[in-house]
Amino acid sequence: MLKFKRLIVLLTVIGFVLGFSGSVLAADGNGKININTATADELTQLKGVGEKIAKSIVQYREEHGLFKNVADLEQIKGIGPKILANNADRLTI
Repeated sequence: MLKFKRLIVLLTVIGFVLGFSGSVLAADGNGKININTATADELTQLKGVGEKIAKSIVQYREEHGLFKNVADLEQIKGIGPKILANNADRLTI
């Protein structure tokens, strides 16, 4: 019975680690958001980026491949120089 309880605890810990690993992968050590790996939910943390624009970023990335630079975000409807400027210190590839 004790081994079974230990197994349940271990699986629970592994589940939590895997569950939170996506957000760790999308943000680097400096809190920047990687536009090539971030989920739509993570992208909504950016200034001026709501759910609709965040989904558009993910969709564009899926259709056209990874972004080569942050300025490529301007290819997405609703993103212009102001949004890029407001988030320049938070974006990375």
